[in-house]
Amino acid sequence: MTMHSRGLDFLRDVDVRLSVELGRTQMKLKDVLALGPDSLVVLDRLTDELLDVLVNGKPIAKGEVVSQNGRFGLRIVEMVGVEETAPAQNSMAISDTDADIAGA
Repeated sequence: MTMHSRGLDFLRDVDVRLSVELGRTQMKLKDVLALGPDSLVVLDRLTDELLDVLVNGKPIAKGEVVSQNGRFGLRIVEMVGVEETAPAQNSMAISDTDADIAGA
């Protein structure tokens, strides 16, 4: 039996949960139970900060809220873990022991 390698293409149809986190706060249970119409919950994020985009609870990007046709949307501004287009630096450090071996 011959299997053709398709890489990870077979994962493209797997459902994941994408969520956007507006902010967080900690409250005592009594304060949560007291919430009602017109209650205000202050979050830890400033209004001009980028929002976190999470896939299955793991941060993957940051974005900003937009409005389109009366609905909320999110414009992705940056991907988490993706560095700017800075030139690649060789991050290998040579220890003193390696330098001595190389010089011998």
